[in-house]
Amino acid sequence: MATGAMIHTFNVQWADMDRGVYEDFSLRVARHPSETDAYMLTRLLAYCMEYEDGIAFSEGISSTQEPAVLVRDLTGQVTVWIEVGAPDAERLHQASKLAGRVAVYTHRDPARVMAAWSGKRIHRARDVVVRSFDPGFIDSAVAAIERRNELTLSLTESQLYLDLNRTTLQSTVHDHRIE
Repeated sequence: MATGAMIHTFNVQWADMDRGVYEDFSLRVARHPSETDAYMLTRLLAYCMEYEDGIAFSEGISSTQEPAVLVRDLTGQVTVWIEVGAPDAERLHQASKLAGRVAVYTHRDPARVMAAWSGKRIHRARDVVVRSFDPGFIDSAVAAIERRNELTLSLTESQLYLDLNRTTLQSTVHDHRIE
């Protein structure tokens, strides 16, 4: 955990009706001083939406060799590489070689994020999924973050329903593919 990191606790109730994943869990999320609340919340949403056995947060900003979130199998092999924000093309290229699946969750304009990759080599680029949310969704949710948080999330047919500390929001989860 980074020095000076602010710790947020999230008691999560997660229901992914599309995948049949229903879990209740608590997470302690460290927000590094150089990390925005929007990035931290997107990282948390990526963790929840990708939830499966072996999922974990990496060491974050202090670890340049790992993504924000990853899934390892029982042997320790990375099976899912989950980036947050706007990673560069070289990082995605390497990730696609290391993991069976790569996803990017962004709180930024996905068209701008993906434009930076145009013309650059990304291994299995068409398999990389980029997920974004409706404009304003992340900013509205960030306003509800406290040090201790109650979070209820449900996902059905690409609709994400969020209740964070009695603030209720909804967004479509947009999937984009690299051309």
